Amino acid sequence: MDGNAIVYCEGAFGTTNGKTAHGLVRRTTRYRVVAVVDSRHAGRDAGEVLDARPNALPIVGSLAEGLELAERQGAPIDYFVVGLAPDGGRLSTADRGAVMAAIEAGLHVDCGLHDFLNDDAEIAALAAEHGVRLRDVRKPPARNELHFFSGKIEEVTSLKVALLGTDSAVGKRTTAWLLVDALAEAGFPCELVGTGQTAWMQGARYHILLDALVSDFITGELEHATWSAWRGAAEDAGHTPPAAIVIEGQGSLLNPAYPGGFEILAACRPDLVVLQHAPARREYDGFPGYPIHPLPRQIEAIQVISDKPVVAVTVNHEHLTDAEIDAACRRIAEETGLPALDVLRDGAEGLVEVLRPELERRATESHGG
Repeated sequence: MDGNAIVYCEGAFGTTNGKTAHGLVRRTTRYRVVAVVDSRHAGRDAGEVLDARPNALPIVGSLAEGLELAERQGAPIDYFVVGLAPDGGRLSTADRGAVMAAIEAGLHVDCGLHDFLNDDAEIAALAAEHGVRLRDVRKPPARNELHFFSGKIEEVTSLKVALLGTDSAVGKRTTAWLLVDALAEAGFPCELVGTGQTAWMQGARYHILLDALVSDFITGELEHATWSAWRGAAEDAGHTPPAAIVIEGQGSLLNPAYPGGFEILAACRPDLVVLQHAPARREYDGFPGYPIHPLPRQIEAIQVISDKPVVAVTVNHEHLTDAEIDAACRRIAEETGLPALDVLRDGAEGLVEVLRPELERRATESHGG
């Protein structure tokens, strides 16, 4: 764990533009989150706002309030983490001012946006003056560190499950983590391959930042991360590979701005696909006038491209009541012939049961049964 952190999400917590903060509120092994900054929800519990489940993590109205709270708790803050994820990944003028205030307070700053703090002369100089570190999480690796697709993905014997979605910011990463935890609880050791900045901030051991890479190397980096998860976890477990590797999706195949699922299907060669869907959405997030393609069409596109089955639909219940969630799951099951589950509300045990036959078949084959 790197240290105690305040997560900055001014004006965006509880919206799709706050998904990085949401991920850190739900789980992280990289930081101990002490508070979230969003003046719209000041005084409330972050878990209650996000999931209607209090988690004793306060939302404060400003950085100053967060620092005062941390001092009272005896938990001095080390990091100011930008929890915003706006379309295009740009840092607004107001948010830039918040970063500078954090630096002046002596905090290290981690930022996953496309505007790199180290490239901002004024911010970099201020950080040097105060002796703090700036980490631009989304900065691409050096060219000589990148991998080109080689075909070594075919060596991977673990069950590869791609957690794709019908839209961006639809909950793919959250469901992927819940599935990893549930698989481990059921006796199937599992690794997650993170593909965005939030998974890195949450402490994923194996990850890439897909939308920060030169296109020539995206498939190679995806392949290498998946292969590394297989090989590294096997070495940690005495040369026993993990039962499964869950790959976090990006965007959606038919999203006009974020069609990141293509590379994941091509390079990671998943054996099975789980598809995350928000039934209440009518248009692609952030793109009014672009209606979301029907769920059966999205499933068809995935299966045509990958020649692998979609085995379940996981539901994002935004803007739905409990009764509406249940009705949506029944409707999806009837429409697609697939199990439909709300993993965030009900847990991922049902999804494990969908995967269990294939996991057990592979386990039997690996032991010569």
